[in-house]
Amino acid sequence: MNIQLKPEHEQLIQTRLASGRYENADDVIVKALKLLEKWEKGYQDWEEETRKKIAVGLAQIERGEVVDGEVVMARLQDKIRKARDNEG
Repeated sequence: MNIQLKPEHEQLIQTRLASGRYENADDVIVKALKLLEKWEKGYQDWEEETRKKIAVGLAQIERGEVVDGEVVMARLQDKIRKARDNEG
């Protein structure tokens, strides 16, 4: 397979080669593809978990298990204030 890279991508590969961490361009590309695969897998997991959390939240809303936004903000401010007091 022949691939033509944009000049900025070629420069990116050259920079990585100059760092001495990679022996050749193929090593850089293989590493990039492995990271892409890992990132995509992580994104799929994140997306699935987020969908589950949204479903739980919607069910709670339907049951009326909600807290007023002003109450939430007051609780958060109180937690921040307590955390700051414990630091110093």
